[in-house]
Amino acid sequence: MSPLELVGGLMVLAGVFFCIVGAVGLLRFPDFYTRTHAASITDTLGAGLVLWGLLFYAGPSLEAVKLLMVAILILITSPTAGHALVKAAYANGLAWTRGEDALVPAQDDRPVRARSLEPVVPNPELMPAASGEEGSS
Repeated sequence: MSPLELVGGLMVLAGVFFCIVGAVGLLRFPDFYTRTHAASITDTLGAGLVLWGLLFYAGPSLEAVKLLMVAILILITSPTAGHALVKAAYANGLAWTRGEDALVPAQDDRPVRARSLEPVVPNPELMPAASGEEGSS
């Protein structure tokens, strides 16, 4: 077994590990948003590592070029699709988490607490200073 085949095998095993962890995340996470995160990690990292590992097995050939093109396609489309799903769910009012303190979007696109329907106001002490302000010299 050559060193390239060994590296390829380790990458395939790592990709399978991330696919299994992502599948467990899909089952264990409580809401749509965290499940979407687990699915996009599985697609990008798990499938990407499997494809890169197979690329080492293929060597310099036409199959390697095809595997590289599929890996690049997955690297671009999977995070984009995950982001589009989450953005559409948020725009349609899907709650952030289950429970009585779930955050839901308000009519003016500010999150509100579902229980009290009061707008969530950010704490100004935790916000970074505005970039236009300069320190006194």
